[in-house]
Amino acid sequence: MHAGQKRAWNSERRFPFVIAGTQGGKTSFGPWWLYREIQSRGPGDYLAVTATYDLFKLKMLPEMRLAFGSYLGWRWRSGDRIFTDGESRVILRSAHVPEGLESATVKAAWLDECGQDSFRLESWEAVQRRLSLSQGRALGTTTPYNLGWLKSEIFDKWRAGNSDIDVIQFKSTMNPDFPRAEYDRMRDALPAWKFRMFYDGDFTRPAGMIYSDFDDNVHKIAPFPIPPEWPRYVGLDPGAVNQALVWIAENPDNNTLVVYRESLSGNRTTREHAAEALELARSENVVAWTGGAKSEQQQRWDWQDAGVNVQAPTIHEVEPGIDRVISLFKQKRLFVFDTCKGLLDEIGTYARELDLDGNPTEKIRDKNKFHRLDALRYGVQPVTDVIWAIY
Repeated sequence: MHAGQKRAWNSERRFPFVIAGTQGGKTSFGPWWLYREIQSRGPGDYLAVTATYDLFKLKMLPEMRLAFGSYLGWRWRSGDRIFTDGESRVILRSAHVPEGLESATVKAAWLDECGQDSFRLESWEAVQRRLSLSQGRALGTTTPYNLGWLKSEIFDKWRAGNSDIDVIQFKSTMNPDFPRAEYDRMRDALPAWKFRMFYDGDFTRPAGMIYSDFDDNVHKIAPFPIPPEWPRYVGLDPGAVNQALVWIAENPDNNTLVVYRESLSGNRTTREHAAEALELARSENVVAWTGGAKSEQQQRWDWQDAGVNVQAPTIHEVEPGIDRVISLFKQKRLFVFDTCKGLLDEIGTYARELDLDGNPTEKIRDKNKFHRLDALRYGVQPVTDVIWAIY
């Protein structure tokens, strides 16, 4: 092992995360860390998760075959995507489908490329649920790709002193097999932000981020008791599988807004969603419920029939709605409680596609996955209509 791998190997914290440059020796380290956990925790089920099925085939599976197949002699059951020695199983899964992580109780987990866009907060939360009974450990190995949950839930909390988390960072050149000349060549060839992330393993703001004006040190705040008389605004992004609600309070003294609650759920009827929302709003001064695209009038009618007076947004188009949220961040009029983990993750990963030269295009990457941000756009519209008139 090189020095960076040794630091991760010697970490005794529950959640060590190796956040390092490309080809730094992250994926090759994972199987052996997991095997040590199997030796320590004994027979049972273990989990190895990577961001997508393609990465599973190209990166994780070859390393697992080498370690668990060639060296350790475990049997590979390809139909089930499981390695087994007869007493223990290592279950290999993709984080692209979080529901696939809900099927087992495991004693430890290895998460490879967990910083990628497709490895969402919901997958990390699902892994933690699988580890709960055994209070098992989880190793993360990745290059940083965005400013989503990996930064807000792992890196920032580690830097703030969380005793469960350990972050081990190193450059690609920590791997003695990585050519220094290649490192220097890529430093000259790549944009500075991309080089810092992909070769130094540092978090920085990537090109194309839509809410680049969001600053963790300014806009992400600790929760505080909200006076009951403050007006509240609820934004909804309706959906049978992904129903998002974002709750916003307005300080009437200075017209600033704070997001204090969020939710993303599915597999319920509209009446069930509405009943839960009305219960939360019972002691709150909710003055507007807003949501749905122009084509979602039926969903608004369904909410109205269930007792919630959801109105159509004044602006249906996505880009003008984004502009309003950006303006609120720029003016320091919109803040987010740090407990709104899902919304913060979406803010940190919401980005435009890049062209071949690395410049942002107008197209939003994975546009249909950002349900909380759609709800935020809708939720701020009633109050921003007034603020825009004043300012």
